[in-house]
Amino acid sequence: MTPEMFVELFREALWMVLIMVCAIIIPSLLIGLVVAIFQAATSINEQTLSFLPRLIVTLLALMLFAHWMTQMLMEFFFSMIERLPQVLY
Repeated sequence: MTPEMFVELFREALWMVLIMVCAIIIPSLLIGLVVAIFQAATSINEQTLSFLPRLIVTLLALMLFAHWMTQMLMEFFFSMIERLPQVLY
């Protein structure tokens, strides 16, 4: 395996992880921002008010994007299997 091939495989893996994590984190961040603005406007300082909506949105995002993330992982796995002869020799 050449260093260029290793860097390319590592870059692809990191990019895939970044995309999959962003699909889950961004909705949670947006809901957290909305709840924080609501708490600041109403002077409510309840911790569960900020935690529960983020938890629900994160779980919904996982359910919504689970098929897509599984498909991405399968495509990446199959591409790694196809590249296996190049990596070994």
